[in-house]
Amino acid sequence: MVPEVASRKHIEVIASLVDEALREAGLTGPEIDAVAVTHTPGLIGALLVGVSFAKAYAYGLGKPLIGVNHLEAHVYANFLTDKPPVFPAICLVVSGGHTSLLYMGDHRRFEVLGQTRDDAAGEAFDKVARFLDLGYPGGPAVQQAAESGTAGVYRLPRVFLDRNDFEFSFSGLKTATINLWNKLKKSGEVAGVNDLAAEFQEALVDVLVEKTINAAQQRKVKQILLAGGVAANTRLRERITIEAGKEGMAVSIPPPALCTDNAAMAACAGYYQYLEEDFAGLDLNAYPHSGLLVKKSCG
Repeated sequence: MVPEVASRKHIEVIASLVDEALREAGLTGPEIDAVAVTHTPGLIGALLVGVSFAKAYAYGLGKPLIGVNHLEAHVYANFLTDKPPVFPAICLVVSGGHTSLLYMGDHRRFEVLGQTRDDAAGEAFDKVARFLDLGYPGGPAVQQAAESGTAGVYRLPRVFLDRNDFEFSFSGLKTATINLWNKLKKSGEVAGVNDLAAEFQEALVDVLVEKTINAAQQRKVKQILLAGGVAANTRLRERITIEAGKEGMAVSIPPPALCTDNAAMAACAGYYQYLEEDFAGLDLNAYPHSGLLVKKSCG
């Protein structure tokens, strides 16, 4: 993806897309209650297009403007399911740019327990998939290859599992995968790309699942939420459901279509901000990076 090209495409389609969404909903602009827009974090050009349009649209309609945190929106995809989760909960946010563990005490009340120190889980999927020539996006590509492979044929590290905290690091796992592949090719050994993909996926999932379960045990909660694009990974969904079940914990996972970026999750997060009358002014700006929900405490 070329950010500048993506931003220009946003400009071309955003007005007609909003019109189409309203037509499908059977609504007109004056009938809506508020305008919610993602303003952080993300690609700055794309964010600016959305924020600029939303500000103008809200001003023109005389409606409240709501600035939504993109990662908080991913969490709220869980509240679009038939059985909304309960509080308190541990939430694992795994996407292309972020991997974080959160304690969620109530609506919009978060405490960050740990984050990635380098590559996020989705980023590691993308880089390994690209190196192994599996395709893009990396998550689905690695998952598909792993389904025809066997984890354990090769052995990769489970990074940070020896630490008693909730931090993550996937750069070392990515590098170990690449180095192992190069070593196998250099030695003349017939290397199985599907087996390596399966082991990489299993190593990454092992860390995500174990740290999430440990966090839930430490905080004495019985509800776990998954969020973000990597939450669509079949192996992660299977493993965390099984391991949480052993501990008597419930797991909420949005359907795959709601795990990847979508407008519904931003609208859901915006709805709960609307209930609190947490509105933005017309000076709302876009930010490519932001603290992950740290301003909201559980106290």
